[in-house]
Amino acid sequence: MKKVNLFIFLLLPLFCLAQTSFKLNGKIADEKTAVAWTDVVIVNQDGKIINGTTTKEDGTFEVILNKGFYKVKINTQGYAEFEEEIRIEKDTNLGLIILKENVTNLGEVVIQSKKSTIEQKTDRLVYNLENNVTNVGGDALSAINTAPGVVVQNNAINVLGKGTSRVMIDGRMIELTGEELNNFLKSISANDIKNIEIISNPSSKYEAEGTGGLINIIMKKGARNSWKNTTTASYDQNKYGIYALRNNFFYNKNKFRVSASINAKTGYRNIEEGLDMYFVEGPSKMKAVTKLNEDNLSGKVALDYDLSENTSIGFQFLKDKSNPDFDSDIRIDQYNTQNQLESYVINESFLDRKTGNQTYNLHLITKLDSLNRKLSFDADYFDFDSKFDRDFIANNYASDGTFVDINQSASNLSNQDINNLSFKADMEHPLKALNLSYGAKMSFTKSNSDVVFFNTITGTPVLDTNQTNQFKYTENNQAVYISADKKINEKWIFQAGLRLENTQTNGFSKTLNQETVNNYFKLFPTFYTSYQKNENNTFSLNYGRRIKRPSFSLLNPFRVYISSNSYSEGNPFLKPSFSDNFEFVHSYKKILRTSIYLNSITDGYGVIFTADPETLTQVISRENYFKGLNYGIGETYSANFAAWWQSENSLYFLGSNIKFIKDINATPVNGLEVDFSTNNTFSLGKSTKLQVDFNYTSPYKSGLYDTGYTSSLNIGFKQDLLNKTMQIAFLVNDIFNTSYLKNDVSIVNGVKQVYNQNESNRFARLSLVYNFGNKKINVSERTLGNQDEKNRAR
Repeated sequence: MKKVNLFIFLLLPLFCLAQTSFKLNGKIADEKTAVAWTDVVIVNQDGKIINGTTTKEDGTFEVILNKGFYKVKINTQGYAEFEEEIRIEKDTNLGLIILKENVTNLGEVVIQSKKSTIEQKTDRLVYNLENNVTNVGGDALSAINTAPGVVVQNNAINVLGKGTSRVMIDGRMIELTGEELNNFLKSISANDIKNIEIISNPSSKYEAEGTGGLINIIMKKGARNSWKNTTTASYDQNKYGIYALRNNFFYNKNKFRVSASINAKTGYRNIEEGLDMYFVEGPSKMKAVTKLNEDNLSGKVALDYDLSENTSIGFQFLKDKSNPDFDSDIRIDQYNTQNQLESYVINESFLDRKTGNQTYNLHLITKLDSLNRKLSFDADYFDFDSKFDRDFIANNYASDGTFVDINQSASNLSNQDINNLSFKADMEHPLKALNLSYGAKMSFTKSNSDVVFFNTITGTPVLDTNQTNQFKYTENNQAVYISADKKINEKWIFQAGLRLENTQTNGFSKTLNQETVNNYFKLFPTFYTSYQKNENNTFSLNYGRRIKRPSFSLLNPFRVYISSNSYSEGNPFLKPSFSDNFEFVHSYKKILRTSIYLNSITDGYGVIFTADPETLTQVISRENYFKGLNYGIGETYSANFAAWWQSENSLYFLGSNIKFIKDINATPVNGLEVDFSTNNTFSLGKSTKLQVDFNYTSPYKSGLYDTGYTSSLNIGFKQDLLNKTMQIAFLVNDIFNTSYLKNDVSIVNGVKQVYNQNESNRFARLSLVYNFGNKKINVSERTLGNQDEKNRAR
């Protein structure tokens, strides 16, 4: 507590600085009349929204700003976007701003002007997903998966060839990862998202976690003194059906802002898996069919209040509950060396699982003075719990179907609880020579897990102490950072930063009486430069060092059986991995973008699938087993082939050079990967759109794994009704059922393993979206200070 008091005390003198504000006003009109009820947005030099308002009936507007440099942005339907840089040193009147109408009539087809689907900004790629019809009625996770160069696979959000990415909302972190992050993103309607930013090398302000950089979701915003409600209902049909209902309410009145949402989903998803293991004695082939329960209920409440013109305080609460129970039917066939069936095992299992998390956030933001200095404080508490009870029985049968005996019968129970408390402060400090930002964070994490394994082969549960474990883990982290950026002239921009993170961890297995301690101090530098040669050509070069910490569950040395011949276990000695990321980007006329990158990885960790020939069992473990390079070149091309046909296309060539640093009985494989995607939007009328998307990833080799191809053809249709207050959409996703993981091959200890997994990516969706109230709403999302720790909760 003394550290916290000292931390706050050192920053309190900043509140004593004087504050000076100025008025910025003007009037907006088109060539005929004033434009009323139009949003005017003010952003700073980092592109962050810091203020805004709505024009009155006569087209006039007024905002209060501190001294500094800004951009005024006006983007309203039916008009070309307006943007102007300004410098505020006194009260400023922009005068009359004329917006140009931008509507083209083509007989019965009417095409309205819209932003390009892909835009290259100074330090990020912006994806305007509202142009893609397949996102209507969908959620934030499916929207991210349609962004260029981003794939969602095995519960991870990855930037192609770079690794796992962190996710933010309006520049503020989400404190979840893996399955929990995906469930949270599924609770956000894609209809409320304006665009998605892909930031490959974030500044030092953000935690260094995540080798793939950041995915920033920008939510739609609108007018003050207004309210809005959006209800979305959808139905997905695969082998089973899934119903989803989402409701989001926003209210913004004078100094008070509130947002609330509730999201519910119910139904089932079919998962099919195959695992072939080729032993000397003959192959073992497993086929598993799982019926997974998709029941989920989540909600959010956020309150913000302006204490004064320059200071606001707020509170946010998020809660998520899931019951991902599942039934699995598994058959394991054992063959001899002549590939003749000798016997088989029927494994039936049921998992009763409950997961939940809740997050509390208290924050304060204040603008300090006329130099536009801004200070923010955050206090966060996060709690995650997971409980499961898995019962399974495996029976042996002869090749003719005769029952032999019980192979294995057991009950596996697990409880896990993770909580985190964190405090952080951030300061934006513009100077005449450059813009500074700096801050600090402290985080305290505790994780307790209890795994109990009972052998039930006799009908009476017997505790198996060899597979029972209690594990406690604590992690404390202290971080400080500083970042500076400088616009040299109209052509050159520089930015550099440094983040220092000091970490102390302690893991203790009560059952094994084993303690593991790891303390480390690391530096994470970042660098960025941009050169605009002319209106058509912009070049940039950036570098950043990142860290990938193991999730808490991976550090627990417990064993969980997946089937009678397959189990997974954690590793308390698992260490973080590090990467140095370089990227060079060229943008031509905002329609063609070339990206060349190189990532150097040290102490890389991952999953190793080992087969035990004596017991014919698969062991899934995690080790720091590799180092190496990932490299590649990518092209994105935006084209309007006709006034009614907009197309976004990307082509990536990716490669790897992975080497093993651990003595494992395997040979690394490396090769080239090709990734191609094309997204096409056809405007069939003023309120009707058709979407046709296709993507393809070639077979590729990297490290331990040789993976087969994936592809997907998606077709969507959208119809606007009732003056766009209602939308109905229909989507057929992965028409040919080719987007699943196939032929994932690894060879360890001389045993070849081939894995396939199909998670019901082919489905048909019918969606209905209804909006009412004043649709021009201005709601702020809030960053959460313990993002890095919650990201690793499983």
